[in-house]
Amino acid sequence: MADERHRLVHMAKVTEQGERYKDMAEYMKTLAMNLPLDFPDTTEEYRAAKENGIPTSILLDDERNLLSVAYKNIVGSRRNAWRVIESSENGQQCKLDNGQEDEAIHWKLSICQKYKKTVADELNGICDEVTKLLDDHLIKNADAGGPESKVFYMKMKGDYFRYKVEVASAENREIFSRQSEEAYELAWNTATTELKPTHPIRLGLALNFSVFYYEIRNEPKKAQALAKDAFDMGIKDIGDTEEQSNTYKDSTLIMQLLRDNLALWTSESADNDEQNLDLQDEN
Repeated sequence: MADERHRLVHMAKVTEQGERYKDMAEYMKTLAMNLPLDFPDTTEEYRAAKENGIPTSILLDDERNLLSVAYKNIVGSRRNAWRVIESSENGQQCKLDNGQEDEAIHWKLSICQKYKKTVADELNGICDEVTKLLDDHLIKNADAGGPESKVFYMKMKGDYFRYKVEVASAENREIFSRQSEEAYELAWNTATTELKPTHPIRLGLALNFSVFYYEIRNEPKKAQALAKDAFDMGIKDIGDTEEQSNTYKDSTLIMQLLRDNLALWTSESADNDEQNLDLQDEN
């Protein structure tokens, strides 16, 4: 079965290079659903995992990231499409609101509304697939992978419920928002007690959780406080991180995104022009 693990991961990497993210997700989903699978001797990471007695029931860092990248790209295209369609829909609605009664405008508005629902249904299907995979296979075994795995998967769960909120109807918005917040809070409680302030997973969680408070909960002060605290603590501890390490590079990149958002939020507070914001998150 070690060969099967190697095959699935290799194919995921090949499909990533070909930008066939749906296929990539299927390979990583298959791996996650069929754990435990023995570690092969094909890479240094696998050999180290075997030597260190890492359980074969968890995804290693590289595998975990492949899973995340695959679904991030699949859902990201739908999120972008939904926003473009919504903008077009709002444009047509604005014309009607301004008294431009025209059959063509009604026709375009109807097309936008129908297609937006199609994209929303696709997005919801992807998010449901991810959250089910997390609940049924990954989160329940996360403790074996240490706090990094637990925070990573709970953050991922919070992210995908947040995406559902973005396209949700009024009656479902609060339900998904609450589920997203619960996942983020569980991740945050673990991250702040068991991961260093400069850990990229902790910083990425702070970035996305603060965006959740700003965009979904409409609590700008809470968002700013969370982001500023994470940034300040990261700055304080970054000197202890080796500058040439991947951790240092990842951490400083996310800290820059936190700083960018804080600058935007401060500007928005001054200008009261929320609609022009383009917030940064990890996804």
